[in-house]
Amino acid sequence: MQARAALASVLAVVLALSGCAQPDSTIHAAAGSPPVESTTPTAPTTPTPSPTATHTKPPKPPLRPLPPKLPAGLRRTTGVKPVALTFDDGPSPAWTPKVLDQLRSAHVTATFCVVGLEAQRHPELIRRIVREGHQLCNHSWRHDLDLARRPVADIKADLVRTNKAIQAASPGTPVSFYRQPGGRWTPEVLAVAKELGMRPLHWAVDPQDWDKPTAATIAKRVHNAARPGSIVLLHDGGGNRAATLAACPHLIADLKHRFGIVRLR
Repeated sequence: MQARAALASVLAVVLALSGCAQPDSTIHAAAGSPPVESTTPTAPTTPTPSPTATHTKPPKPPLRPLPPKLPAGLRRTTGVKPVALTFDDGPSPAWTPKVLDQLRSAHVTATFCVVGLEAQRHPELIRRIVREGHQLCNHSWRHDLDLARRPVADIKADLVRTNKAIQAASPGTPVSFYRQPGGRWTPEVLAVAKELGMRPLHWAVDPQDWDKPTAATIAKRVHNAARPGSIVLLHDGGGNRAATLAACPHLIADLKHRFGIVRLR
């Protein structure tokens, strides 16, 4: 009996070892044990940004160079002995009415070279200028000194826009002249002005009142430079024109006595 029991024990051990050595054997978790979660942190997923469409503005065309000298065909004189007065950069509610008052007192007329944006802002002054016998000149939309150097289409759009503002203020009023800001003329702006029915208006006398000299200096410069038929450049807008206003009574009387003052034709 003891020998049989010993033999049975040996066989049991052999069978147990044989079962553990099976290559496809797996270890199963004990029944009822919860699954074990991994404690290794998972890196967050970063979304890949979608490409953003870029909108780049086309480069502005380069400005054409100014000609070495002023082009031919600019109006600088009246063609007769009397001189003509011109006032630029208005209309200004601060100065234009006072200039108009002085012209009316002196019984003379002038040409007002108006900026389109100011004409749009102050249409009542455009109407007064016309009502009191003066004439209007296109002086560009916003006094762009480089306008004549820009593409022809831009020049035309600017001048047309200015004429529309003038016509909106005073329907049917002719705009016979165009004056290029700063006198920076090019053949291209001359051609556009002609296409729109406007003659290029320059000047013969410039006292540089835009630089705000004294009233006495302005009057003296006009007196010294004026000749028969001169077109005189003055300003009623674009800044403080107190000195110009103060100079007007003397210079108007002086020019009227020496040459006479005429409306441009």
